[in-house]
Amino acid sequence: MSILSKPVIADAWARLFSATVNPAPKPGVRFPEIPGRTTSAVIATRHGDVTATIYHPDPGETKPGVYVNVHGGGFVVGHPEQDDPWCRYLAAHANVVVVNPDYVLAPRRRFPAPVEQIYDVVCWAAAPERDWDGSRLCVGGQSAGGSLSAAASRLAMENGGPAISLQVLHYPPLDLVTATKDKHSALGAKAVLKPWMGEVFDTAYIPDPAQRRDRLASPAWGTNADDIEGIAPALIVTAEYDRLRDEARRYAEKLEAAGALAEYHEVRGVDHGYNIMSDNADVTRRMYDLMAGHVRRAVGSVTQ
Repeated sequence: MSILSKPVIADAWARLFSATVNPAPKPGVRFPEIPGRTTSAVIATRHGDVTATIYHPDPGETKPGVYVNVHGGGFVVGHPEQDDPWCRYLAAHANVVVVNPDYVLAPRRRFPAPVEQIYDVVCWAAAPERDWDGSRLCVGGQSAGGSLSAAASRLAMENGGPAISLQVLHYPPLDLVTATKDKHSALGAKAVLKPWMGEVFDTAYIPDPAQRRDRLASPAWGTNADDIEGIAPALIVTAEYDRLRDEARRYAEKLEAAGALAEYHEVRGVDHGYNIMSDNADVTRRMYDLMAGHVRRAVGSVTQ
């Protein structure tokens, strides 16, 4: 372990990272031809109110299904607007309402606060009094948002609801026990996710290494996913050169054993954050079509 594993140091770096890093999606992956129609909401949770942007599909279906989108940022950076192109794309192509919330961040609020807050948002989205059909509900996110989506799905399984039709985990970190430096990428030092970043993010989020073994923090570690029969079906999308690819693939194998894997798909020739930090519109559009198709099918029938 390096000096970055000391919480006081990791926290300082996390705060600096949060204050200075906000990679807006590259022009090629913004999809300006999809205008989007949005409103805003304030959602009460056990860890305080969160604001959310609500993306609405084209008028037509009286009560469309709903997708809760959870942004990434290593658990320390909070820019839900970074997912605006994806949210607009999903609302337009899957005919769902997309709820894109903020959530509490480390080091100010550590695990399990973000997990519990996202679960509360999912419960809010599922409530029958909403303007959409909360019985046709999906949750998903990229990077840290994928981890939080997996955890919220686990809580929904353990708590008996709400029913989740699909969880979408897009290049998620699912093993915080294994140090990032020990996670392989064919790109080596050129990989987007640097070992020091993982050390800072993991320490700021969960300072105690022993607590990182929790099933809600590291579902792909050890035997944490040996008893997940009944969990929401999952679409897992990874990137070939991402250091997080292997742990997501291990989790996909656990889900498949539990009868809960909708699909595992590895995007060739790209790294972590490819849909934001590259201008490769063709690859991004193809993956967005894949994910939107799964969402559309998952919410396609109304629960009576």
